[in-house]
Amino acid sequence: MSRTYSTGRRTVIASRSTTTPVETDEIRALTRAAGDEAVAELTQTGPEDAGTYFGRGKVDELAETVASHDAQRVVVDGELTPNQHHTLESLLPDGTAVRDRYRLVLELFEAQAGTRRAQLQVELAQLRYDLPRIIESADEGALNKRTEKGSPVYDVRDRIDRLEGKLEALPNPAEQFRERRREEGFDLVTITGYTNAGKSTLLHRLADDLSLEQSRTDDDSNPDGSSKNATAAIENRLFKTLETTTRRATIDGRPVLATDTVGFVDDLPHDLVESFSSTLSEAATADVVVLVADASDPPARFRRRLEVSHEVLAAQDVADERIVPALNKADRLPAGEQTRRLEMAADRLPASTAEPIPVSVLEGTNLETLLTAIRERLPTESATIRMPNCDEAMAIVSAAYDRTTVETVDYDGDEVRLECRGRPSVLERFRSRTEALEAARS
Repeated sequence: MSRTYSTGRRTVIASRSTTTPVETDEIRALTRAAGDEAVAELTQTGPEDAGTYFGRGKVDELAETVASHDAQRVVVDGELTPNQHHTLESLLPDGTAVRDRYRLVLELFEAQAGTRRAQLQVELAQLRYDLPRIIESADEGALNKRTEKGSPVYDVRDRIDRLEGKLEALPNPAEQFRERRREEGFDLVTITGYTNAGKSTLLHRLADDLSLEQSRTDDDSNPDGSSKNATAAIENRLFKTLETTTRRATIDGRPVLATDTVGFVDDLPHDLVESFSSTLSEAATADVVVLVADASDPPARFRRRLEVSHEVLAAQDVADERIVPALNKADRLPAGEQTRRLEMAADRLPASTAEPIPVSVLEGTNLETLLTAIRERLPTESATIRMPNCDEAMAIVSAAYDRTTVETVDYDGDEVRLECRGRPSVLERFRSRTEALEAARS
């Protein structure tokens, strides 16, 4: 089957599946995000060919399509072996570059890497991917000398060793940030899920200092979509940033740090995502993980993505009890279909996760229910703290308003009585300060 699109770099998309129809929405989105113009698309239903991925007949058709559309490269929606990659390039018109899904995502990461750590991680992943392909395409003489200094293979291996050493020596700012915020008493909430499910929009809804309307205005007023105030762009664009984005939010009076992470994509090794975005390490250390799913996805895709997302979280030892599933874009579905999606989610996720919640993050629908589910899973303890009425007591009360949900504060002559709910470690710190205050008086 062949389809042609209107008018970057001219690219033909090639996709194969054992089921019909062959889905191409995401690979088209990835290709578009890389700045390419998809001028044609070929799909094939059937098993993978070990030598060429598609089989010789489809490769001949692909070569004709590349030539007739004057395309510069082919994007394959799958992961090619080094031999398949080399064979495909040799059978296509001279100069045609071949990129599989894995290598295309690496290109997107390379374009967005803003920090030194991210840049080194991208380069390392690219070299690890390229090394077996360099070996596959090298001539016999080069293969015989690949361990000799100065050969391309030796140079790549040497660079990989040096990059691994640099990254190991580089401090992890995200980990340092989390530890510091933990010490200050902040709860940590991670927003995770597939890309374009609505994670960034949810962060804007939760953030104390940035409204959804403000971010829209900022994005509209800048040609490149950037904003000094924006925390995470609300765009239908994949991999807007590789760095996790964290903002302060307040849930039931408690200070929370909400982190938006780089989304998952289908059929991509998730250790790749972990390397660049700290997505999984953020989830592993969070008090609550909000798993955002696109409820408007076709049923099969919706079920598959829920299952994969949970598998990834479980692999990082994220307890099911900490997961709150948010089925976003529910407003796009009729009531009966909403119910069906809720049943699908309940069937695909363990019973110990929170009950799936249908929401529309963009419209703000049912967010209070989502916030309640998050709040119920935050580590919470209640405390009644009595202390002398003095300046230090006022400082403790002020900190309680900043770090906990304050129920009541009573001033009774020489005593201050504080009732609050919050993170156990924070309440313990208040008790220690009160004991020190009492000891100083006696």
